[in-house]
Amino acid sequence: MPSSPVAVVTDSTSYLPAGVAEKRGVHVVPLEVRLGERAGQDGVDVTPAELITALADRNLLVQTSRPAPATFASLYRDLLDDGATEIVSVHLSRELSGTWDAARAAAQEVAPDRIRVVDSRSIAMGLGFAVLAACDDADSGSGGAATAASAAAVAARCRVLFGVQDLERLRRGGRIGAASALLGGALAIKPLLHLSQGRIAPLEKVRTTARATDRLVTLAVTEAGGPGARLAVHHLGAQERAEDIADRLREQLPDAVELHVSEVGAVIGAHAGPGLVGVVVVPAGA
Repeated sequence: MPSSPVAVVTDSTSYLPAGVAEKRGVHVVPLEVRLGERAGQDGVDVTPAELITALADRNLLVQTSRPAPATFASLYRDLLDDGATEIVSVHLSRELSGTWDAARAAAQEVAPDRIRVVDSRSIAMGLGFAVLAACDDADSGSGGAATAASAAAVAARCRVLFGVQDLERLRRGGRIGAASALLGGALAIKPLLHLSQGRIAPLEKVRTTARATDRLVTLAVTEAGGPGARLAVHHLGAQERAEDIADRLREQLPDAVELHVSEVGAVIGAHAGPGLVGVVVVPAGA
């Protein structure tokens, strides 16, 4: 039985901290990852370490795909049958994946008047913080419309900043758009990127990994806007660097409400590549 009349659904790219989805009653639909002939579910069957090994094999094709609309439809029916009066389904940016479209199609099929599908226009904990905002509203007794609005509002204020070792995987996957302008110097720089209007866009060019780390910390502190911010640090195969960033953020933002550190899963990792580090910021007051 849902903990509140409004059930909250998301996808596996929200990368909520360990145990949070279960504690908050969030229903997570995994995206699919294919490592050569092996197919698995993001966050369930494929670990970050397995992904890194697969990406190192140039002869192995690594692909990702959205959940099928039928997967969402089955979950939505089960939730409604179990007593949910409404469903708020919050997903990664539709500019980066067909997941929102799949969820929307399922909602239209199952109960369009009772299911609201939110495009967070974000990824990772940019999506995760929006999901948690939805949980807060649902637990407080808000209806589906207010719950969906809260999720969208937090997502809109979220800032997602990240650095990658190079842009090749993002380019091959068609995920960089305007950031392609950076490709000419990709071998000589460490590109910093961000999300803008749900798309990945260039932010800055820096020459070294150390400089990229410094800039991520500085930008995150600026975006936090003072006491009360919420932050998450993500990485793929770069635990030490992520912990260093987190330590600096704790020092410079001692009044942050929360700060999580986690490794991203196979879907985002497949497109960003090993060495990814990123910071997600929900500014103070959001």
